[in-house]
Amino acid sequence: MTVNYEEYVAGLIQKGRAAQKIADGFSQEKVDGITEAIAYALTIPETALKFGEMLVAESNMGVAKDKQAKMYGKVKGSFAQMKGKKSVGLIDSNAETGIDVYARPMGVVGAIMPVTNGEATPVVKSLMAIKTRNAIILAPHPKARKTNWAVTEAIRAVLKKFDAPEDLVQAIDPDYVSVESSQQLMKQVDFILATGGTPMVRQAYSSGNPAIGVGTGNVVCLVDETAEDLDKVADMIARSKSFDNATSCSTENNIIVVESVYDKWVAAMAKAGAALIREDSPDKEKILKTIWPESPANHDLNRHIVARPASEIARLADVDVPEGTRVIMVEENGGYGNEFPFTGEKLSPVAGVRKAKDFDDALDKMLQILEYQGKGHSVSIHTTKDERVTKMGEVIPVCKIVVNQPQSLTNSGSWTCGYPVSMTLGCGTWGHNSISHNATWKDLLNFVYVSREIPNWQPSDEALFSEKIRMAFQ
Repeated sequence: MTVNYEEYVAGLIQKGRAAQKIADGFSQEKVDGITEAIAYALTIPETALKFGEMLVAESNMGVAKDKQAKMYGKVKGSFAQMKGKKSVGLIDSNAETGIDVYARPMGVVGAIMPVTNGEATPVVKSLMAIKTRNAIILAPHPKARKTNWAVTEAIRAVLKKFDAPEDLVQAIDPDYVSVESSQQLMKQVDFILATGGTPMVRQAYSSGNPAIGVGTGNVVCLVDETAEDLDKVADMIARSKSFDNATSCSTENNIIVVESVYDKWVAAMAKAGAALIREDSPDKEKILKTIWPESPANHDLNRHIVARPASEIARLADVDVPEGTRVIMVEENGGYGNEFPFTGEKLSPVAGVRKAKDFDDALDKMLQILEYQGKGHSVSIHTTKDERVTKMGEVIPVCKIVVNQPQSLTNSGSWTCGYPVSMTLGCGTWGHNSISHNATWKDLLNFVYVSREIPNWQPSDEALFSEKIRMAFQ
C-alpha cells in the first residue's frame, strides 16, 4: 500500500488544531482536573503493569515490573510537580518592574519517542501538553507502535470522560509508523519534543520548526578512595545498571575506580550481582563480538542484546557467569574510541570498568571517555569530598552530576532528588541541544509580557561605573 504521509499527517494536524482551539478556552481548574485524571488512571497498578508487559512483549526489551515502577515514578512525579502550578492566563505580576506575564499554548506539539521508554514517555508528554493547553501527536519507535497506540487510547478515554476533545492526544496509526511519518510530523507541527538518539534529534533541529531534543547518553561513574560503605555503593550501581535491563540512557556505562579501593569494590560488586571480565580474559573478546558483531569494521549494536538480561548476554557469548548475575563488567584499561568500544554506550546491563591512579587521573579518563561519546549528558561520583564534586562541576562538560546516588534512578528525577521529573534530558550545546535542563511542562508554553510604566530607574554614571574605571578614561 502506497501511503501519502504528508496528507496523512496533515489530517492529524487538522484534528489536533481543532481540539487545541477548544482547549485554548479551558480554565486552570479544567486543565488541572484532566491532568490529575490522566495521571491517576494510567498509574492504576494493573494498568501500569499491563502496558509494561505489552511493551516487553512487543519490543523484547526490558522488565515489565520495572516498567510498571517507571510509570509510577515518572507519571506521578510529572503530575506532582505540575499540580497547583499556574499555566493558564496571568501567571505572574510584578509591581516593581511593571511586568505581567501571561501563559499561552504553542499549538500542536509533535512528540518523537524511543522504544526504551515507550510505556511512560507518551503519558508524561501528554500530561505536559494538556497542562499547557496544547494538542500533541505521539510518534513512537516501530517496536513500540502497538503499545503507544494502546496507551494513547487509554488517555483519550480519560479525555472523553472529562468532556475534553479526544484529539488533544493522537498517535501515529501503527500501520503508518515509519521514518517518513515522523519526518512529516516534524515538518508540520508547531513544536517538536524529541527523545531518542543523536541522529533523530539532529533531524528534529533541522526540520525548520522549534524543537527540544536530547543527546546521546554514555554515563561515566567515578568511585574514589573516600567512598564510604562500598557495599552500599555497589548496590546502588547494580540496581541502577540492571533496572529495566539498562534501557535508560542514564545507566552507568563506564565506571572508573581509584586503584587503592579497586579490589574491595570489585568484591562488593560481586556480592551485588556483578560479574567481572578481566582485561586478559578471552571472555572479553567474546562479549565484545556479541555486543558488536562486526567490530572493528563498525560498532553497530547487536539488536538481540539491547535491554536483555546480563545472564542472557553471557549465554549468547558462551561466557560462564555466576548464577544471579545481573550486571556484566568488562575491564577496559586501554585507549578510547572506536578501537576500544567498551568506552561507548552499550544499551544493556554491561559496563566498562577502568582503574585510575587517583582522582585527577580519574577525571582525565572521564573527560576522554566523554570526548568519544556522551558529552553533555551526565556523570556520577561516589565520594565524601565535596571539593571533588565542585571540581567536576567546574571542568566536566555535562549538564547533570549525580552524587552518591544510583544514576539511572536519579537523572530523570526521583522522589529523593531535586531534578525535575522528565523523559527528555537536555544536554546543552555539548550534546547539540538547545537546553541544559530536564524538559517539563514549562517548556511547552509561550509567554506574553505586558509592560506598564514605572518610575525612571536610570542610575547616574557615578553609581553605575566604579571610580577606577572612570579615572582610567580621563
